[in-house]
Amino acid sequence: MVGPDHPPFIIAEMSGNHNQSLERALEIVEEAARSGAHALKIQTYTADTMTIESDKADFYIEDEGSLWKGQTLYALYEQAHTPWEWHKAIFDKCTELGMIGFSTPFDETAVDFLESLNVACYKIASFENTDVALLRKVASTGKPMIVSTGMASVAEMDELVQTVRAAGCQDLVLLKCTSSYPASPENSNLRTIPHMQQLFDVQVGLSDHTLGIGVAVASVALGATVIEKHFTLNRADGGVDAEFSLEPVEMRHLVEETERAWQGLGTISYGASEREKSSLKFRRSLYVVKDMKAGDVFTADNLRVIRPGFGLPPKYLEMVLGKKVKKDVSRGSAVTLDFILD
Repeated sequence: MVGPDHPPFIIAEMSGNHNQSLERALEIVEEAARSGAHALKIQTYTADTMTIESDKADFYIEDEGSLWKGQTLYALYEQAHTPWEWHKAIFDKCTELGMIGFSTPFDETAVDFLESLNVACYKIASFENTDVALLRKVASTGKPMIVSTGMASVAEMDELVQTVRAAGCQDLVLLKCTSSYPASPENSNLRTIPHMQQLFDVQVGLSDHTLGIGVAVASVALGATVIEKHFTLNRADGGVDAEFSLEPVEMRHLVEETERAWQGLGTISYGASEREKSSLKFRRSLYVVKDMKAGDVFTADNLRVIRPGFGLPPKYLEMVLGKKVKKDVSRGSAVTLDFILD
């Protein structure tokens, strides 16, 4: 299902957009399916598996422009986490609606829990792509891995790939990612996608935190085979990720337009395609535009390059001008070689 021979695989990321309501979470699943997304992803952690509760400055988000400025990490993760007891209901709803349901684990206990639910694959978040123990744990399941590469240097990505390969991962997708929320198109650097493919010989996709779908659609032209976008029912409802999440209509457009972009890639092709051959007759060619008698000379007054294309190609215009016509011809006659008197 993932690769250049298939339409882009679209993942709707719920993240914390359930706003701590299981009913809303299940509605998000339903809307993702209705929008045509192929998979829905959640996150598996608690505030305590992510960090510690502390008032020290290290644990506050103070980045200018951050959606979460002024919060502690612990408070943010308390607000955003998906309760583990909801996971089965969410995954069951995905299966019922024909989507793949899976998750991002953030520590080894989360991997064990997700294994008990027999998830089909795993996602690794950008901030965990250097957590070697977690990478090994997930890779050892033997299931496909999708890894966001936000902030990772080439050396770190190489270590990541080698680590998961050695630990048993056969199916690996790397996602180009800009780890800012929201991200700007200018910082997306999509030309990295084919370079990553060449460096690591894996499928490469995009984890996209920009607003809208333009960047994601453009990524398909550069080889992206997987696209992950945050998803919510309505940005106006708020939520930790709502500001850079797609609404259902936008997700449907993403699915449709990325598939169109993929279809448009085609193959290297020159000349008239099968569908174009019937249009060749509408090219320009040489036509007599005034009645002529045998022996009359072709001039710019009686010979023109016009549509349709049943006469000699335009490149022969200068050759024909000044020549005499062999026979009487009427206005609207396509010029062919047997018209011309040497």
